[in-house]
This record gives sequence, C-alpha cells and structure tokens, in this order.
Amino acid sequence: MSALSELNREMEQCEDCELSGQRNRVVPGEGSETANLLFIGEAPGLHEDQQGRPFVGPAGHFLDELLQSIGLRREDVYIANIIKCRPPSNRDPLPIEVKACRRWLNRQMELINPKVIVTLGRYSLAQFFPGDAIGKAHGKARTKDGIIYFSMYHPAAALHQGNLRKVITEDMLKIPPLLAKAGEVVAEEQKPEQLSLF
Repeated sequence: MSALSELNREMEQCEDCELSGQRNRVVPGEGSETANLLFIGEAPGLHEDQQGRPFVGPAGHFLDELLQSIGLRREDVYIANIIKCRPPSNRDPLPIEVKACRRWLNRQMELINPKVIVTLGRYSLAQFFPGDAIGKAHGKARTKDGIIYFSMYHPAAALHQGNLRKVITEDMLKIPPLLAKAGEVVAEEQKPEQLSLF
C-alpha cells in the first residue's frame, strides 16, 4: 500500500472536528500520486459526501471539461479539498474545521510533491495567501517554497455566475505554460555542473 493510500485510510478514521459525526463519507482526494499538478478546492458537497470522491457533482463536470481543454484527465492530476468532510447544507467551512484538516492537506502535498498547485476559490487561496482577494488573484501565478501557485475561481462559481465561465476557462489555459516552466526549473536544478577543462 502506498503512503498516500495509507494516509487516506487514516483520514477515514478522523474525528478531529464535529463534521466527522455528520458525514457519510470522507473525501480524501484522488488522482495520480506523482502528479505535477495539484488542484485544491474548498470542501465536499452532497455528491462528494455520498461517493467519497472529490468534484463529482456539477462543478466537477465543469472541472473535467476544463482539464480536457488543456489535454489532461483526472488520472493525470491530483484533486483534493481544504477540508475532507461535507459541511452541513454546504455552508462555508469554519476556521476550526479548516485548522483540524490542515495536517491532512499538508501531508498530501508532501507525498505528491507537485510542481504546480492550483487553488480553486477563496478558501483555498486563503490557505496559502491569507488576505488576498480571489477577484484580484485569479489568473496569476507566484512561486512560494519552490512551488508555483496559480489561483482560479472555484468551478462552482460559473454555475452561479454565468459570466465567470469564460474567465475560468481562460485562466485554465494559462496552466500548461506554467507546467512547462516548472519542468524547465526542475531540469535546470538537476543539470550536473559543467566541468571546466582549463
């Protein structure tokens, strides 16, 4: 069993906050365990709570379309959420819930070791860049601790505000160049030093 699979099993036993008593299923995340690209959303919704899989409802179908638009599938990336259990009535996650779940996300990031992390929505953005507004941060990349972070609106936002669909689609198209750039940086770091002959 891989370290990530073992971590997922540990999450299923988690009782660190009150959401554990109300969930049907824990939703750890899914995808490639060696993904270069990690998407981090907010929290599981109704469909996710029932299936134990992230982004399987309407927002997830849009995310699948977005991945397809840049030549990727779910199997090529890793998809997770800030919190791993559904808040009642899909309310916003509480700070105590986010704090309780942070250790799981941190460990996922360590094990997957992605080159690019895409934050989906304001709660995911706030985990890495507190105080930033998604309206200003979306579509922009920055590097922190050797990882490229790229912020996007949550796919669910397009379901509520149709005008955001185009914005989200355009932001998604900026990801392949970021992956290429991240690959170049890694290759540069791994290149052996050239020996001087003189």
